[in-house]
Amino acid sequence: MSELPATRPYAQDSREARTVQDTLADRAAALDAADPLAPVRDRFTLGGAPADGSPESAVYLDGNSLGALPTTVLPRLTDVVGREWGELRIRSWEESGWWTAPERIGDRIAPLIGAAPGQVVVGDSTSVNVFKALVAAVRMAPQDRDEILVDAATFPTDGYIAQSAARLTGRTVRPVPADGIAEAAGPRTAAALVNHVDYRTGRLYDLRHVTAALHAAGALAVWDLCHSAGALPVALDADGVDLAVGCTYKYLNGGPGAPAYLYVRAEHQPRFDSPLPGWNSHADPFGMAPDYVAADGAARGRVGTPEILSLLALDAALDVWDGVTLADVRAKSLALTDFFLACVAATDPRGRLRSVTPQAHAERGSQVSLRCADAGGVMRALIARGVVGDFRQPDLLRFGFTPLYTRYADAWHAARVLADILDARDTAGPGTLPGAGTHPRPEGQPEGDREGTP
Repeated sequence: MSELPATRPYAQDSREARTVQDTLADRAAALDAADPLAPVRDRFTLGGAPADGSPESAVYLDGNSLGALPTTVLPRLTDVVGREWGELRIRSWEESGWWTAPERIGDRIAPLIGAAPGQVVVGDSTSVNVFKALVAAVRMAPQDRDEILVDAATFPTDGYIAQSAARLTGRTVRPVPADGIAEAAGPRTAAALVNHVDYRTGRLYDLRHVTAALHAAGALAVWDLCHSAGALPVALDADGVDLAVGCTYKYLNGGPGAPAYLYVRAEHQPRFDSPLPGWNSHADPFGMAPDYVAADGAARGRVGTPEILSLLALDAALDVWDGVTLADVRAKSLALTDFFLACVAATDPRGRLRSVTPQAHAERGSQVSLRCADAGGVMRALIARGVVGDFRQPDLLRFGFTPLYTRYADAWHAARVLADILDARDTAGPGTLPGAGTHPRPEGQPEGDREGTP
């Protein structure tokens, strides 16, 4: 757990407090004015009012669970439904490019994860793609490599799937701390399933170093990019990654339930043996042959009929990346999270909040997680005041910063409202937070991180 940055405390004297607030507000305004990504914000629909009806504008800091709506999506879907489906109907599989959409959209995602064309296919859920990737990786390993390494604190689904993959392939799962996977790999390791960014804390792991260590041990690396792709540079090809999966509804803004993607390194594609062979991944899908023959290339990762409406919504959403560099995205992500941590430190001199997100830039994703008493009630009160983050049991407030549309003014506003809520709680006592009963989810029911669940 890291200390919050050393910053001038939020003054208890009202006059000095106003000075600190004005300084931070001015700093936010200056940073926003100099932000090269500021015009990109106009590519999103960012309406919405606080649940309590207050005049404050809403601030959305939950893009690490569900990204905001790009303005390009609704017109595209209107055309897809009204013309491509409504008028062309089945002809659209060929005439509108529906059949090739999984590979075509995969090639649009490829530059965002450092992959050359022909290695990414879009379709199915993150969980299904984790299963395909991990089983295929283990099947490439010699039989005497009988263990699968997995992050001991991984997102639960990844752990469940690793156990299933082990049963299916006759291996065992060995959970190890995420920062110990590189050292844990040995002659028995077939593959490791590794998270690039920890979904609870926002800690970023060294993809290049861990991949190299796994390869040195003779094992394959399967990476989960759900909390990194679209928020920071990823270099799958350059760093030698074997297989990777990721969702598209977080920082790629593909929409709720948007299909996930699967990366299979080109050199592994001829040996990629999917545990879910379907007619869509057959070399001759319309031949309807009784025996399975896998297609060439990334198409081996397909299974069944593509999810056309959600696929094409994602296709339109990816337009927001036109002219955007990941270097600018990463620079703003770090600056935003630095600024938010400074604002929290300035407004919480009593230490009611403790950051569990690393301060070191090389170890930080694009979120800030704060440990807080009664975190569930505090988040409900925040949402009622129009600051939308999420809660992770037992005591984490989680704020996701999407550089394409989040402003520094949003970070300052969120910290100020959070301080106001904590002050109100301290005055009135726990359980009496204003707006604490208006959270859209029951207490103890965290927001999902897979498949866009509410």
